[in-house]
Amino acid sequence: MVPGRAGPNPMPPARVCVGILARHFPLGGWPALINRALIVILATVTLDAVGIGLALPVIPTLLRELSNETRIAGRFGYFMAIYPFMQFLFSSVLGRLSDRYGRRPVLLVSLGVASVDYLIMGLSPVLGILYVGRVLAGMTGASLAVATAYIADISGPDERARRFGFMNACFGLGFVAGPLLGGLAGSLSPRYPFLLAAGFSGLNLVMGIFVLPESHKPGAPSGEKGPGFVASLLSIRGSRTLLPLLSIYFLINLIGQIPGSLWIINGEDRFGWDVRMVGFTFAAFGILHAVAQAFFTEPTTRRLGERGAILLGVACDGAAFVAMAFITEGWMVFVLLFLFTAGGIALPAFQALLSRQVGEEHQGELQGTLVSLTSLTEVVGPIAATSLYAASPPSAPGLVWLVGAGLYVLCVPVILRQMAASRGRRAEAIEAAP
Repeated sequence: MVPGRAGPNPMPPARVCVGILARHFPLGGWPALINRALIVILATVTLDAVGIGLALPVIPTLLRELSNETRIAGRFGYFMAIYPFMQFLFSSVLGRLSDRYGRRPVLLVSLGVASVDYLIMGLSPVLGILYVGRVLAGMTGASLAVATAYIADISGPDERARRFGFMNACFGLGFVAGPLLGGLAGSLSPRYPFLLAAGFSGLNLVMGIFVLPESHKPGAPSGEKGPGFVASLLSIRGSRTLLPLLSIYFLINLIGQIPGSLWIINGEDRFGWDVRMVGFTFAAFGILHAVAQAFFTEPTTRRLGERGAILLGVACDGAAFVAMAFITEGWMVFVLLFLFTAGGIALPAFQALLSRQVGEEHQGELQGTLVSLTSLTEVVGPIAATSLYAASPPSAPGLVWLVGAGLYVLCVPVILRQMAASRGRRAEAIEAAP
């Protein structure tokens, strides 16, 4: 352009970059990333997951330091179970409170309490305070239900599978990054990861105060029966569609605890993995899983429908479980990672399907119930998986993987019935249309 001569305004560089990405990677996810509220809530979920994962590598060391015991396996198991158990108890509470008072205040209070809690845990000189801190961490960790309801608020029914996929991917990436950072900080002091987690939670809180808008008009939901998980289940017991789906959601999450519970000991026992290889495979699994949920959930759901995407995810995960039972070399696991990660599309598609079953005024309650169910599987699943693994004969170390694949088979008839019922309802709606 000649200097001084008027011409067209240049396109902002950020818009050029987004345009190039959208043109070369048309996976349906880029428009969602432009939504400011979505970016903020995804960042909130990511930072929350980083904070949770930061402390994991140093918890055994800190327990030994405060208890003056060298063998803390039993104490460690109970300590780890506290967090999901408190999530199980309080997710529905926070979900229903967010329905009544709004998502933003409930989320901000949870983040504020989490910041103080991590700080107390990092400075605690007494074992009892560490346990109290773990209780509070589980209660505030139930805010994931509020974040999920927030995404349901700002998303149309056809967008929810994709955006739930983004949320799960962000949580997965944060949970991979957290232990890596925690290991580095913990090499200096077992207290530092807790202090770093407090910093991340504080950053989350500041971002929520100044950037996060409210997504839900506060108001008491109709037919409110109580604040707890049991009350939430009782309030939906009359739904012939929702209860079977919740049962399958619980079962899929329960099966999903098998890889997380056995990945380390299975790799060490069967393939001779060292700590470095365990960490490498775990990080690879988390990253691939996050990519699959972020970028493949939406196009798969659009092409196959939510129920079809769930069936595909169940089939891929089930096939990976069967293969894990029979493989004999550690390198084979890397091949199976792609089947495992393809199976990751099932849960966000399921979340989207379930969110269609209730009205907007009950999204917080539903998402709280889902997080409570997930937390319950995180209490029961690892205990059941490791117990079955320990009881398996030496000649059949892969038995627990076959049991997981068999449980997946139980899910298929219910999903197929729901697909048939959905087609029937659509046909009736078309016939009834003028």
